[in-house]
Amino acid sequence: MSTVRDAYARRSAEYAKLLGTMASVHPSDRQLVTSWADRIAGPALDAGCGPGHWTAYLASRGLDIRGVDLVPEFIAHARAEHPETRFDLGSLDTLDAETGTVGGVLAWYSLIHHRPDTIDTSLAEFARVLRPGGELLIGCFEGPSVEAFDHAVVTAYRWPIMELAEHVRRAGFEVTETHTRTSLDQRPHGAILARRADTVR
Repeated sequence: MSTVRDAYARRSAEYAKLLGTMASVHPSDRQLVTSWADRIAGPALDAGCGPGHWTAYLASRGLDIRGVDLVPEFIAHARAEHPETRFDLGSLDTLDAETGTVGGVLAWYSLIHHRPDTIDTSLAEFARVLRPGGELLIGCFEGPSVEAFDHAVVTAYRWPIMELAEHVRRAGFEVTETHTRTSLDQRPHGAILARRADTVR
C-alpha cells in the first residue's frame, strides 16, 4: 500500500481542505454512520480515518473511538485539528488492537484502494479485533462489476454490493444490511453493515 500512502501524502492538504470536514458529508451518509455508531458500546476504530473528521464527530457524540490511518500527513492534520481525539499511524492490515477487544470498526471508503486479491486481508483483520457481535460498517463505490477506475488520488475499485458482501461473510461476519445510492453528481455509493460472528471461519 506504499503507492496509496505516497499518493495521499502528496495531496493530503488538498484532500483535507475539500473533504476533511463534516460539511462535505452527504446527509444520508451522516444518518447511516450516526445510527450505526449509536449502537456501538466502544471501543471503536475509524480504520482509514483520513483527516479525522468522522472520528472527531463520533467522539463528540460520546463514542469511545480512535482513528487509524496509513498516511502520516493525515494523522498530523487530524491531531492538530482534533487534539481531544486519539489518532494513530497504522495499517488496516495489521491493526494495533488486541484480538476480540473492539466493539465497532468503521471503514468508510478506506478499502476502495485494496485490490480484489488483497481486500480479504483487511476484512480478516477487522474480524480479528472485533469481539463477537461487534459491528462493522463499510462505505464503498458501487458498480455492476468489480472494476478499477481512475480515482482523483490513486486507482480505486468499485464493487457490486452483494459481491463485496460475500467477501465480508467469508471473513466471519453476518451481513445485516446493504445500501446503495445513486445521484447525478456522484459515483454510485454502497454501504455494508455486518456483525462479527461468534466464531471466525
